[in-house]
Amino acid sequence: MKFHMKAKYIALLACAVTLGFTACDEDDIDGESIFSKVTKTENDFDKWLKKNYVDTYNIEFQYRYTDKETDNQYNLAPAALDKSIALAKLTKFLWLDVYKEIAGDEFIKTYCPKVITLVGSPAYNSKGEIVLGTAEGGVKITLYNVNNLDYNNIDIDFLNYWYFHTMHHEFAHILHQTKNYTTDFNLITPSDYQSTSWVNVEDEQALQMGFITPYASNEFREDFVETLSNYVTHPQEWWDAQMEIAGAKGASLIQQKLDIVRDYLKGSWSIDLDVLRAKVLEKCDQVYDLDLTTLN
Repeated sequence: MKFHMKAKYIALLACAVTLGFTACDEDDIDGESIFSKVTKTENDFDKWLKKNYVDTYNIEFQYRYTDKETDNQYNLAPAALDKSIALAKLTKFLWLDVYKEIAGDEFIKTYCPKVITLVGSPAYNSKGEIVLGTAEGGVKITLYNVNNLDYNNIDIDFLNYWYFHTMHHEFAHILHQTKNYTTDFNLITPSDYQSTSWVNVEDEQALQMGFITPYASNEFREDFVETLSNYVTHPQEWWDAQMEIAGAKGASLIQQKLDIVRDYLKGSWSIDLDVLRAKVLEKCDQVYDLDLTTLN
């Protein structure tokens, strides 16, 4: 995450709708449909979502604003229909289709969050900090700031910053909650985790301590998923630049963590981390040619 804005941006990736900076709850995850009994008057977008999300992946994509589905501590606005259509197509292309090609339909249907909720506006907390996204127990992800998506001028850094880093981060939580990684990961930087004080850690400081982002220094599970999600959403040039800033010690610690992430995905899920990353980056290059308005 970058902290160069006047208002400090925070990726709130804890599985709660409050501002608690805790690790995700380890809820049971299964592939049973939870939407088969839902009835409503459908427009063309609803029909497209049913075909491409509910029927295919057992995921409900909520774009209509509902108070009970959002955190009432924030003053939030609904997501615009055209922006919601664009983000639904982008999410399918940049996230779901990637894992479909790497691991198959049933993998997505079984393990992906069951609900994706869109909010049009950013969510500011009492300190003026912006929440990038929230997630609840591996079941639901909420993405904010949808109305600032300019689908006529796609910026992949904007997409990854606001939406897709969060998606990869939370999906990684679901995976390690289902099949845990080796505890050797927790022993690489055991005394340097900052808990809630991670908000005071600057980018360069985090890297030199052996964390790919300040939020990774929260605790070891966040460190694990931050390592994975940042690796797959950034090209090698970016990663190399971070390692240079980290210095020999910090880079060595981060590399040890990355090696465990790589071994974990391969051993537990038969997913090659570098193949996953290559597919993500390939899709990022192709996104500029997508039709983000037509429901085809």
